[in-house]
Amino acid sequence: MCTANLVVYVVEDDASVRRAVTRLLRAHGWRVVAFDSADAFLRARPWEPVACLLLDIQMPGMTGWELLDELGKIDSALPVIVITAYSEEPTPEQAQQAGIVAYLHKPFDEQVLLEALQRVCMPRPPAPP
Repeated sequence: MCTANLVVYVVEDDASVRRAVTRLLRAHGWRVVAFDSADAFLRARPWEPVACLLLDIQMPGMTGWELLDELGKIDSALPVIVITAYSEEPTPEQAQQAGIVAYLHKPFDEQVLLEALQRVCMPRPPAPP
């Protein structure tokens, strides 16, 4: 388990969801830094080198998709777990390019989120050229 090494950045505009996810992850030993917007997350650079992003898609201002586009422009290698109440899923190719490890629909089972974070900790094969 890599909970001690990995920082989970939670970007979620809904305060109650943000608090609940933060409490859940901390209760399981994860280090969590939470943001209420994509803009706030971008302003917090530089990020920890061993981290992942738990990202809501539908947010006021910059959306989760727009944040993923910005991260792509700076060649960010942050693995991403998407959480959303909407059914707009990326194609497998889009998901791979964006570093999406899991796509969870709200409300999601806590265990599914914890399992997705464990997958982040597993070594990933290099991206194809």
